[in-house]
Amino acid sequence: MTFWLLAASYWVHLLSTVVWLGGIALMALIAWPALRQGTLSANQWFALQKRFLPWVNAALILLLITGFVQMTNDENYHGFLAIDSIWAWAMLLKHIAYVGMVVLTAALQFGLYPAMTRLALLAEAQPEMAAAERERLAAREARFLRLNVICAMTVLLFTAIATAV
Repeated sequence: MTFWLLAASYWVHLLSTVVWLGGIALMALIAWPALRQGTLSANQWFALQKRFLPWVNAALILLLITGFVQMTNDENYHGFLAIDSIWAWAMLLKHIAYVGMVVLTAALQFGLYPAMTRLALLAEAQPEMAAAERERLAAREARFLRLNVICAMTVLLFTAIATAV
């Protein structure tokens, strides 16, 4: 592979990492606590999510494509599921954590967020019924966000291990 194509792949990979990790940090460490403290309204929270989701989806796809290009051009890569070194173990565990992030993002995007939208509509008609469900969904969302941060940190940890080898 040419030097410039590999360099471009690393550049896009790093940009995607910044978007993806920055978005996770924004949502989990800044926006979520602001929502819980009442300094961010539910409408602002949903607006933030709607703006962020296309970016995170694009970042995850670009990370997959550029990561594949980089991995297959690494001298430590000896073939699909050839787990014969520390580098290979680090890459396997990194990819497991990546899949965890994709699953969590899909669960949030296609399961939890639509449920929260439906709940917001129900709250207008029956506010007393919505309060308990809102707390249950909020607790579930907090768990998903924490798990996503853990997966993100795990990906970075195994990236560091693979890079150090």
